[in-house]
Formats: sequence, C-alpha cells, structure tokens
Amino acid sequence: MRARYLVCYDIADPRRLAKVYRYLKGEGLHLQFSVFLASLTWPELESMKNELARLIEATSDDVRLYPLPSGDVIQSLGLADRLPEGAAVHLP
Repeated sequence: MRARYLVCYDIADPRRLAKVYRYLKGEGLHLQFSVFLASLTWPELESMKNELARLIEATSDDVRLYPLPSGDVIQSLGLADRLPEGAAVHLP
C-alpha cells in the first residue's frame, strides 16, 4: 500500500543540497524550493530514509518526512495551483 509524504529539507552545504535535490527529484514531485511530494510503499520509505541519511550531515542538516492523510484532495492557494513544467500527478 502506498502513502503520500511531504519531504522537506534544509541542507547547510550547497554540494550536499544539490545531491539531496537530485536524489529527491527522482523519487517525487518537486513542489517548492525544499519540498517534495512522494508516494511511497513502506519499503520505499525505508529506502528513502536510508539514502537521505547517507547524503546528509546529521549535525547540520534537517530532513523531515511528513505523512499526509489519505484522500485525493490537496488544497492550494496562489501559485500553488501550477505544476512544474512537464509534471503529472498520479495519486494512489
């Protein structure tokens, strides 16, 4: 079963920031500067946590994965109603 997660990060070093961004770009939908939406199974979530732990410096970086409630409705205001170029959202 898949669940949606909001993945947010604050990375102190530009090189690590680029690595985290590139990794997450392959795993989810880039919503804002440091925010991704990912639809993950439990094993995929564990894999993501392991990979992020490998990429960051735990003493200076901050990564958070927030589970989102089930349901198909995500509400947004302002520019948030626009998806990035070429993006498509497929909700489970």
